[in-house]
Amino acid sequence: MRDADDMSAGPRAAPPLRVLLTSYRSNPHVGGQGVYVRELSRALTRQGCEVSVASGPPYPELDPGIELIELPSLDLFSETNALLALRWRHLASRADRGEWLAHNSGAFGEMTAFARRLRAFLEREGDRFDVVHDNQTLAMPMVGLSRRIPLLTTLHHPIDIDRDFAIAGAGSWWKRLLVARWHDFVKTQAAAARRLPGFICVSEASRQAYAARCGVDPARIAVSHNGIDHAAFYPDPAVARDPGLMVAMASADVPIKGLDVLIEAMAKIAPARPDLRLVVVGTLREGPTKRMLDQTGLTGRVEFRSGLAQSEIAALFRRAAVFVSASRFEGFGFPPAEAMACGAPIIVSTGGALPEVAGDAGIVVPVENADALAAAIESVLDFPDRAERMSRDGAAWARTAFVWDDHARASLSLYHELIATHPRTQAAS
Repeated sequence: MRDADDMSAGPRAAPPLRVLLTSYRSNPHVGGQGVYVRELSRALTRQGCEVSVASGPPYPELDPGIELIELPSLDLFSETNALLALRWRHLASRADRGEWLAHNSGAFGEMTAFARRLRAFLEREGDRFDVVHDNQTLAMPMVGLSRRIPLLTTLHHPIDIDRDFAIAGAGSWWKRLLVARWHDFVKTQAAAARRLPGFICVSEASRQAYAARCGVDPARIAVSHNGIDHAAFYPDPAVARDPGLMVAMASADVPIKGLDVLIEAMAKIAPARPDLRLVVVGTLREGPTKRMLDQTGLTGRVEFRSGLAQSEIAALFRRAAVFVSASRFEGFGFPPAEAMACGAPIIVSTGGALPEVAGDAGIVVPVENADALAAAIESVLDFPDRAERMSRDGAAWARTAFVWDDHARASLSLYHELIATHPRTQAAS
């Protein structure tokens, strides 16, 4: 029975939900994994959760007060000779042995190795957390882990889509074999996804792709778009747009990013537009894009920039006459969303979730259609009133459609559903 002091104090507040956000790698500057971990951990903290992050290297950049639990991998991609990276101490670890063997036989074993390390950590310290939210590790040890603790998995897009495009773009039979071997993990990811309990997906296109390609019941997949950092990406009326500047982003020269389609489209309109140039946020290496630039004579009009800070990318978006994403598939598409938030008119393909990102504010063209893309670029460059309307509407759409707190609230709702039905909760009640 409560005493008088307890009764006068009123009902006690529920303790904060203890969330462990996990990611097998979380590079804060390349790709979206580190961005997702950083921004979701911030948003969950704003929602009143007590958040910890467990990650393999490269590690994320987190706000003060958010615990980082480092689960070191062998980091074999940074080794000069990965064959010689195994030490006697690693032989006692199944995760280390498996990662080393996979890497040195041409496969990618980081997800399974991370899941094994995470499972060992939670066997020791799992009582510290109410729920685990995993960032698309999709390894079989996660299935067993989900029986011990409520587990939600974020789905971005099926990696077998990347594999199929990479195989199609490989130049010889032995390169195709190497690509297929490296992507061998996608079969395991599909098998794990069919057995895991619950998902949050960042787009409807990705949800449908997981259902079609991995056999996941779409009814078990909730959809909530990613947010973007509106403190970094916003319009600045004081910045004048450069009428000849196109901007695109490609973290790697791979077929799925559609740079070849964009360069083909640019080649169609460049002769009549001597001031037209393209800045690609990414790195140009020897490969198909460089060869195509040489063939089209556009090498001097296409610039690649890498290592840009977030503020530098935002400044580039604010100056762009148009941002273009010709990707063959995107599970979401941070760059066009961020470009819109900065007021850049955007043109995207029908690849995956890009039409969802563009909404009614951008122009959508058929995937792999360079003629349609060229016409769309001209329609923005030649009609300033249309470009201004797209700029205004895009910035307004981005402010309301891509909000991290919305994604965090959707995740929280799923956490409570998983906790309420988990065997651990049933046994405690």
